[in-house]
Amino acid sequence: MNYRHSFHAGNFADVIKHVTLVRILDHLALKDTPFRVIDTHAGAGMYDLRSDDAARTGEWVDGIGKLEKVRLSPAAEAVLAPYRAALRELTPFEGHYPGSPALIQRALRSDDRASFNELHPETCHALRRALPRDERIVINEIDGYLAWKAQIPPRERRGLVLVDPPFEKTDDFDRMAEMTREMARKWSTGVLMLWYPIKNPTTVAHFEASLKTSGFAKLMVVELHVEHIGQAGPLAACGLAIANPPWKLADELSLLLPELSKRLARRNVARWRVDWLAGP
Repeated sequence: MNYRHSFHAGNFADVIKHVTLVRILDHLALKDTPFRVIDTHAGAGMYDLRSDDAARTGEWVDGIGKLEKVRLSPAAEAVLAPYRAALRELTPFEGHYPGSPALIQRALRSDDRASFNELHPETCHALRRALPRDERIVINEIDGYLAWKAQIPPRERRGLVLVDPPFEKTDDFDRMAEMTREMARKWSTGVLMLWYPIKNPTTVAHFEASLKTSGFAKLMVVELHVEHIGQAGPLAACGLAIANPPWKLADELSLLLPELSKRLARRNVARWRVDWLAGP
């Protein structure tokens, strides 16, 4: 496995993924009962945007770099506020960006738990160094899909599975669809968030068709396009598929994405989508 997220940390795809992640975690915390978060492809936990990897691509400049410099409408900023607060707390010094494990750990209450799964040995070692010692979390050097299957349903019966594969293999879409069906069978009330790149619309359409038959009663998709698909250069569009989304999330993202897409667009290309594959 050669993928290193350090080349892409803080880009537009991280922004929409992490804004949505923080909103879901906030909604989970509204109830007193504990929850568990399972991060299947956790990554390194914290990224230095001044590193050679980040400097080589400069993708963060068109992502969090743009967002840091602007303020959206008050309504859109209300949706962004928890994400901005998390960044301020986790990266008090300029030039760093948190991965999903850092955002998740920050959101845990005393009785909540999280498991962070990362197959790449060096990345897993970096993750252990990046996160403060914490009895609420477990870090496993394990295949993400195997972890997903083994760790559901959690004893808490409430929580989130975050799936963000590196997409180095051609079967990631098929494996995500298969495991989504497995999760619907084993833990139909759990929240699931799948991240994926949008490079081939036909592939994504086939993936959505597979998700429609997964068995989840509520399933929404979110897309953010900042460039025409097929253009040379960095990733142009990404999607999120979310099973059992919090009831306000679709409205929140529909309020945020029109403005966010315009701010993060390249060459004035801005597209977004919030749609339901099943439900609501």
